[in-house]
Amino acid sequence: MSKTLGLIGGTGPESTIEYYRLLFARYREQADGDSPPLVINSVNMKQMIEWMNAGELPKLADYLVAELDKLQKAGADFAALTANTPHLVFDELQARSALPLISIVEAACDKVQELNLKTVALFGTRFTMQAPFYPKVFSRTDVKPVMPSEEEQNYIHQIYFGELLKDVFLPETGLRLLAIADAMKSRDGIEAVILGGTELPLLLRNEQHNGMPLLDTTRIHVDRLVTEMLH
Repeated sequence: MSKTLGLIGGTGPESTIEYYRLLFARYREQADGDSPPLVINSVNMKQMIEWMNAGELPKLADYLVAELDKLQKAGADFAALTANTPHLVFDELQARSALPLISIVEAACDKVQELNLKTVALFGTRFTMQAPFYPKVFSRTDVKPVMPSEEEQNYIHQIYFGELLKDVFLPETGLRLLAIADAMKSRDGIEAVILGGTELPLLLRNEQHNGMPLLDTTRIHVDRLVTEMLH
């Protein structure tokens, strides 16, 4: 009997749709065509962004704990967040929620180790790039996560909120992001890029660039979630 997955979605809508599509595809591959048992709770992204911008993380945590409780009441056996940035409060959610949670960051870290990579760039919102939650997980390994420069971070954050979360995916934006990856390869010796924002793979569709894997955290997370549903 499969476990029922609860997803905190709506952060943003396009990446939640991608989670739903990929979960169906992966689950059907492994479960003889069956459909995955899952519940999605679409939350208020605008309110969450306001709290993050104001540094009011306790309010964010309280809100998400209440939304996870709704998933449990709807029959979920375990849960996940369909975005990297809310992992700002993941440890607190894990401690306070009655549902076991599966972290996108830990899944990404395991994938990097599986690929035997040592130096990887992290692209995401400024919250994700500047917060300690990626370095904290990676500190348990010998992998070194490298952040873009301040100017590069400003650009990535700007297009994330100004374009990607508004469902605007421009070819020229993708080229600029790949140019940042090339610059970091020369400057920092990165071997791969973690697409640490679930909208980024919707823009950067290739699996690698200039010999560097572009690690899609959505797909990596989905693989882990399907494994948990089936075992």
